[in-house]
Amino acid sequence: MARQLRFNGTGSGGTGCPSVHEDVESGEVIVHGPPLTDPSDIAALQHLSQGEVAVVVPRDLLVDWAPKETTRQARIIALNEFEGLFRTFSHSAWRLETRRRFASDETTDTYRQFVETGTVDWDVEDPYCELIRSQTAQGKRVERVRIVDQSPTTGQLYLLNNARRNSGLGEDIRNLWRVDADRLHIPSEDFWLFDSRLAAKLRFDDDDNLVDVELITEPAEIVRYSVIRDAAWHHAVPYEEFAAKLGDAE
Repeated sequence: MARQLRFNGTGSGGTGCPSVHEDVESGEVIVHGPPLTDPSDIAALQHLSQGEVAVVVPRDLLVDWAPKETTRQARIIALNEFEGLFRTFSHSAWRLETRRRFASDETTDTYRQFVETGTVDWDVEDPYCELIRSQTAQGKRVERVRIVDQSPTTGQLYLLNNARRNSGLGEDIRNLWRVDADRLHIPSEDFWLFDSRLAAKLRFDDDDNLVDVELITEPAEIVRYSVIRDAAWHHAVPYEEFAAKLGDAE
């Protein structure tokens, strides 16, 4: 069975080599880089077995990108505690949405309204709206990138319609085609990144219900999420432009 490899980072902005990957299941670390080729150097290595290859990597690569806590226990919080993060962040809350559907959306009257009419009469005075409006009014940034399939699902189209409401609250919402996200090696993780120091990874069951949230503060992981954010944000387009192009293509 193929490993489930996650790209942690690279010490080179140009060639992408040397780099560190992590096996998500086993926790093993895979490092690749330029091979050690000088025969005298190879002869000096101890316990180099047949078939093994020695590679040369900068020390900083392992300091910056190798996992720091192999026994780190996941810190799981309930959804009500997760909601509190939106009240306490200091300057930025950034979201990556990669899922094709959210089961919770499909139970709402607004979803039914969208399926039946293609549009929604959004309530802009509910508690979430009041919270986000109060935060953005203080100059805090609330931003998100939504990944969309080349043939958008009903749930993705519903959220594209929802972006009109959330944009009015002060959110900056952008979209990115999934094929482009795959090309950029953006993982299929749903998470919020608060103040570039705390990540909240959303965990779903097999029926696409949000179950709980994992809080992550490990520095290497926060850097990884920040790299994902910067790549997605750079290539995503404002939802208005995305929706207009989508309409032209239909």
